[in-house]
Amino acid sequence: MNLRIEDYALIGDLQTAALVGANGSIDWLCLPRFDSASCFAALLGNEENGHWTIAPKGAGACTRRGYVGESLVLESVWETRTGTVKVIDFMPQRDTSPDVIRIVEGVSGSVEMSGTLRLRFDYGSVVPWMRRANGHRVAIAGPDSVWLRSEPEVKTWGQQFSTRSSFTVGAGEKVAFVLTWHPSHEERPTLIDPYEALECSLDDWHEWSRSCATNGRYREAIVRSLITLKALTYGPTGGIVAAPTTSLPEEIGGVRNWDYRYCWLRDSTLTLGALLLAGYKEEAGRWRDWLLRAVAGDPADLQIMYGLSGERRLPETELTWLSGYAGSAPVRTGNEAVEQLQLDVYGEVIDSLFVAREAGLPAEKHAWNLQLSLLGFLESKWREPDEGLWEVRGPRRHFVHSKVMAWVAADRAVRTLETYPTLRGDADRWRAMRDEVHEEVCEKGYDPVRNTFTQSYGSVDLDAAVLLIPRVGFLPPDDPRVIGTVDAVRAELGTGGLVRRYSTAGVSVDGLPGNEGAFLACSFWLVDALRMTGRAKEARELFEQLLALRNDVGLLAEEYDPVSGRQVGNFPQAFSHIGLVTSALALAGEDPAG
Repeated sequence: MNLRIEDYALIGDLQTAALVGANGSIDWLCLPRFDSASCFAALLGNEENGHWTIAPKGAGACTRRGYVGESLVLESVWETRTGTVKVIDFMPQRDTSPDVIRIVEGVSGSVEMSGTLRLRFDYGSVVPWMRRANGHRVAIAGPDSVWLRSEPEVKTWGQQFSTRSSFTVGAGEKVAFVLTWHPSHEERPTLIDPYEALECSLDDWHEWSRSCATNGRYREAIVRSLITLKALTYGPTGGIVAAPTTSLPEEIGGVRNWDYRYCWLRDSTLTLGALLLAGYKEEAGRWRDWLLRAVAGDPADLQIMYGLSGERRLPETELTWLSGYAGSAPVRTGNEAVEQLQLDVYGEVIDSLFVAREAGLPAEKHAWNLQLSLLGFLESKWREPDEGLWEVRGPRRHFVHSKVMAWVAADRAVRTLETYPTLRGDADRWRAMRDEVHEEVCEKGYDPVRNTFTQSYGSVDLDAAVLLIPRVGFLPPDDPRVIGTVDAVRAELGTGGLVRRYSTAGVSVDGLPGNEGAFLACSFWLVDALRMTGRAKEARELFEQLLALRNDVGLLAEEYDPVSGRQVGNFPQAFSHIGLVTSALALAGEDPAG
């Protein structure tokens, strides 16, 4: 039986990440990168698809757990009939090969521990050959090799294609397990000291967290979200994955299951803004640099997402041998939406580079020429329909948000040329485009009867993305059309006080069966819209409601189902945590108490 999505915690090494259940089981881990095939896939199937459990014999969920200070080092505590024990889980930032370290420490009394390591390479489909070598258990299958050792050595044996262990810890006693992956054709990596690695990991995370530029009432939530965003960053390139998982369902038992282990352009401006507001200029600069490399080339080839290093081919495949989380099939890898036309991403990229320039990030000589190239292409394409921000798999439409972001692209070009008149460009040309887009959106994307902007031209449906209209400056917050839009979105897309992206009732715009939960990023957008339209009390109340949805270690998935009271969708979700940071910093800035 699957754990709830919110029963998992995250550990990682800035190149990949694992999900650790409250029952002591690591049920998801891809090695060596976020987008590699998994060696533990019980999350999307069952125990036979791979997991690594360490817990008191016969125990269920831990008594309590949490991260050690402002770090990504997880500590889970079990209080049993015979004593208390804790398991410390972490992945040290790697020199060469990835390591997962699990330290079992007796706190009081005496506790009998049980361990099961069931490695299944290639998303739970390949059983490796196991052997003993130099005090290690060694697993090999094709390109993958994993070495497991313990300090001190404990009794292990093979059983039903898994490695079992049994040992007892008393107060003050420790047993450290180290699992190391490396390419099977290479020599075993240099051994690391698990206790030294623990101290280094804690020091690294605490030093990084001290750079956060806020100490107000929401610091804990802000820092935890920033640590999560840092953990979702692929260190070698600076790209930030949307989530470390694939195919966690937007509806339990449904088919809305997608691979989020890639980097989305739609997140770029909000990500950059959140990092800069929080004081992380270096991370913001690395994200900007990743963006410039990823989108380089013909503007007509701009994609909505890229791989960790800017890869463009992300073919979608269904893994039929996995039953899916709680029976939610299919399980997918890759993402077919990469082929879609989404005109909003041109505005996102240009806005991101505008924000970077305004924040004083070191200028890249070719960045302005790239923006002119993107804008020149958008000038000829913005009147066309597209698939929109939400990657709908139905017919193309004239999505209002896409048109608004075309306005943003032209507006940022005009503002840049007004501030830096020596730059090459025709401000009058982009000003004319800006005015034309604005006029068309206000005429075709606005419903005067209901006083709201709609999802697309000629549609009566709404879209939470129009909540961004005042944030991007398309209209001022006190414009009656903005206030009417905020009220309409709350009324028509609201669910349990939160907000859905769009309606999935009847014939859905996305062309998919089933429903989905409230979209947490959109709910944070509503917080911002309420604050900007002068309803600070309502904004803070909604923000506090959203904070209460975090799990016990401060993590959020993509969505929340108010009916079942469960988090749904890929986990943890960068977009949700970006929204949290942005809203929290804005609310803290308006509160004299911080």
